Amino acid sequence: MTKAPWLTIIGIGEDGRAGLSPAASAALDRAEFIIGGARHLGLAAPLSAQTQFWPSPFADGYPMVLARRGQPTCVLATGDPFHYGIGAELARLVPADEIVCHPQPSAFSLAAARLGWSLPDCDCVSLHGRALERIIPSLQPGNRILTLSWDGSTPGKLADLLKARGMGASTITVLEAMGGTRERIRRAIANTFDIVDIDPLNTVAIETLASRDARVVPLTPGLPDPWFENDGQLTKAEIRALTLAALAPKAGELLWDIGLGAGSVGTEWCLRHPRNRCIGIEERAERAERARRNAQELGATALDIRIGQAPEALADLPAPDAVFIGGGASEPGVFDTAWTALKPGGRLVVNAVTLETETLLGTLYARHGGTMRRLALSRLEAVGAMHGWRAAMPVTQWMVVKP
Repeated sequence: MTKAPWLTIIGIGEDGRAGLSPAASAALDRAEFIIGGARHLGLAAPLSAQTQFWPSPFADGYPMVLARRGQPTCVLATGDPFHYGIGAELARLVPADEIVCHPQPSAFSLAAARLGWSLPDCDCVSLHGRALERIIPSLQPGNRILTLSWDGSTPGKLADLLKARGMGASTITVLEAMGGTRERIRRAIANTFDIVDIDPLNTVAIETLASRDARVVPLTPGLPDPWFENDGQLTKAEIRALTLAALAPKAGELLWDIGLGAGSVGTEWCLRHPRNRCIGIEERAERAERARRNAQELGATALDIRIGQAPEALADLPAPDAVFIGGGASEPGVFDTAWTALKPGGRLVVNAVTLETETLLGTLYARHGGTMRRLALSRLEAVGAMHGWRAAMPVTQWMVVKP
């Protein structure tokens, strides 16, 4: 049975009450309880209802909202509450038919309007409460990027990141407190970034200009091997590209990378789509830390690394959409645990370089079907003053889809 809406989520801008619709203002006046940040409550004043600042941690405020179920309650947010805002979190707790939302233009919309940019042609990235490296995959030549800042230090950190990656000629525009009396727009080149006293409420626009040797993350799988710090435990670029093709990542899927090594497969899985996630299992702490550095350097911030040994380390993990076993496939229980956890229709890929693991794959192939292939790779290398082909160890790859 549908319940009457009792929760109103109101996006408020820097112009405060003056920018609200009559319906949003009326909801504030009817509310018995209003929760928001100190800035939001100040912008919405005067308020006659009981008010509450969001606590820290933020999630502690959700029970306060849910305790008011059935009573007129308002949540104040910035701009569009369903665009990197609190709206989606509340909608997981409260049915949509019990919510009314009055959004304002998002910071992305305001920034695009100020700059005359086509919003669909921009990469929109939130760095608020998120790792700075999250922006790295978007640092493409000629790209336009809009980012939500964490605080006033974010623009300077972005300038440093651009310089470090060979994109110091890029233009950075800092848009502060858009829509209010404190609004300010300033520009600088990353190489000579000198903007100071930046308001914590800011959005950054980047027009990327990359040098010829800039460190740009390509859109194809099979990134160069030297981009991954490693101790020899690395799935080589050509084999990695074929492995990603066999895993067939789709948007928003979760991969288990068992025997993470340098983290190259898990990292590239995450790079295939912004919503893709990977849980990597690595028993050696130094390798796990190395994989973490590799992922961060390439902007794969959704790689979650767990130190432990399979199959024990696989217990209680969320069910994967795909599994890659790059090491430890012959350990007792590893395949069975992964296969049991894998979702129906999920893909499992195992790469083997030893005869023992290859023999196991033959047994698994006979039991479960799938496809097998032998991957042999040779690279041209110097032989004294001349050149010759040096063969890498062949890889036997088994791929199977769970019924």
